[in-house]
Amino acid sequence: MQQDHHLIIFVKNPKLGKVKTRLAAGIGDEKALEIYLKLLEITRKEALRTNCVRNVFYSDEIESDCWDDDHFNKFVQQGNDLGDRMKNAFEQVFALGAEKAVIIGSDCPEIRAEILEASFIELDKNDVCIGSAKDGGYYLLGMKKLHPFLFEEKEWSTDSVFNDTITQLTEHRLRFGELVQLSDLDTADDLHLLS
Repeated sequence: MQQDHHLIIFVKNPKLGKVKTRLAAGIGDEKALEIYLKLLEITRKEALRTNCVRNVFYSDEIESDCWDDDHFNKFVQQGNDLGDRMKNAFEQVFALGAEKAVIIGSDCPEIRAEILEASFIELDKNDVCIGSAKDGGYYLLGMKKLHPFLFEEKEWSTDSVFNDTITQLTEHRLRFGELVQLSDLDTADDLHLLS
């Protein structure tokens, strides 16, 4: 295992009525939870195929669940908003000895180990790597040291997050590599991504 390559996986505790709320508006809470559990399983499977230290960060509390084995370190997200929580997670894995750290969520059915491996390779020649999501956000962000400004002054979960991030990277003169664009599964219109 590549000990200085760390993958950060942000997950929500899979509770009825608490996950995939925009999706649930179209298909109901129970079906939305079922879909989210499928997304977690896809993310887990691809993470296991990636040569790195794997860190799962829960939204609320550490649980006994599909991440229960020796392949995943478990933590709880800390912070007031998504930016804070991501920044603190990066801080944590850098303190654990990461030389390259990459964060993903658990909403992207198209994520593959090959993309995760490519993100670590991008960091050989860039300060940052990023994978844009078709909804205007990003599904992956990687770096070799913490750049706190990337987590500040953003309206998270909006269609401007990716462009705002690129603007910041350019203003700070950081070299960045872009990965293939993927789709998050957020609404009933996105369910075809699972077929």
